Amino acid sequence: MKKIGILFGQENTFPQAFVDRVNQKAVNGITAEFVNIEQVEQAVPCGYDVIIDRISQDVPFYRAYLKNAALTGTAVINNAFWWSADEKFFNNALAVQLGVPVPKTLLLPSKHRPDDTTENSFRNLSLFDWDKAFAHIGFPAFMKPHSGGGWKSVYKVDNPEQAWRAYDETGQLVMLYQEAIEFEDYFRCYCLGGKHVLIMPYEPRNAPHERYQTTMKTEGEAGQKLLDTIKDYTLRLCQGLGYDFNTVEFAVRDGVPIAIDFGNPAPDADVNSVGPENFEWVVEHAALLAIERAQSNRAGRTNLTWGTFVQDSVRAAPKGSPTIGANVQMGQAVRETNDLGATGAPKAAAKKATPKKAAGAFKPEPPTGELSASQQSAAKKAAAPKAAPASAPAKKPAAAKAPAAAKAPAAKKAAPKKGE
Repeated sequence: MKKIGILFGQENTFPQAFVDRVNQKAVNGITAEFVNIEQVEQAVPCGYDVIIDRISQDVPFYRAYLKNAALTGTAVINNAFWWSADEKFFNNALAVQLGVPVPKTLLLPSKHRPDDTTENSFRNLSLFDWDKAFAHIGFPAFMKPHSGGGWKSVYKVDNPEQAWRAYDETGQLVMLYQEAIEFEDYFRCYCLGGKHVLIMPYEPRNAPHERYQTTMKTEGEAGQKLLDTIKDYTLRLCQGLGYDFNTVEFAVRDGVPIAIDFGNPAPDADVNSVGPENFEWVVEHAALLAIERAQSNRAGRTNLTWGTFVQDSVRAAPKGSPTIGANVQMGQAVRETNDLGATGAPKAAAKKATPKKAAGAFKPEPPTGELSASQQSAAKKAAAPKAAPASAPAKKPAAAKAPAAAKAPAAKKAAPKKGE
């Protein structure tokens, strides 16, 4: 008997409908149920051939459980190794290489330094050029986390002052600065198994329960061409990333579909938000996908989906064993060292004359826990230019400031609507 499980959290309608649909199909030797977890031991199979994951993006324990399950042969949908590694900025960059249009996007250093870092941690980073960013991206624009979702910490900004104020609120988050797309049509597309696509007209500016209550604006031959292009782009993205169960959103500007959001570990599938007709399509195709993966599951091997990006990278890797002809040497034991060069280790027997140090060169001393004032001064002089993400905001260019008499409106958090 092969078992299909669904791992879920607060959602109610999709999990039960999925389990019921798989079992109603009564495929010989296949059954579905809610995942039950008792004890998780390393490298021990979990007992499921397929798991539909709807919650591990929010629960690290579940994520570790699923990776262990995948290692021992479970086909996990979606691949927890991949969605743990990708993020919005990389996905946008990959979309460009796949030939899918995306909004112009810049990556911003965090406003505040991460914990356990200092200015020296950012010696390679120049100050961020806001003037250049504003000229390239334009207004309006969106500022949002480079890795995240649920419309958390998303800001729409209409001028430089709002952009700076929004940035001031982002703390240690690494943010995207992205052009806003003014669209005439908008679509949300399900893609299951990297081959089945459902295109749904969508209005992100409506209230959540009314977003699917809209119609496609582009008509006739142009409308059919647009739908064909959207299907093509959806398949390119999902196959490139390796998502089995995904949604892709497109904002259509001047007839061109621009991908807005397309990396979702657990896309919304609640009947109350997507509507009964779309819900039926998702339940049916998710059940078919899970049954197909259960039937093709092979014990003792990895049964995950990897996107063409990863597959192509593996194919391009050098062939052969890396140990053949390898030169292995044993290193010398040394005492604790620090990054200023002091080790306190006994001197090794001299084999070759070492080059003389330049006159006046800094002479390291054994570490004592703190640097002397002279050492601190020397280290600071040797350091590269200061990092950008200091606690103080980047200096505002005078040309971009609002007139003194007019007070710029405060940066506003974007309402829960899409199209950025």
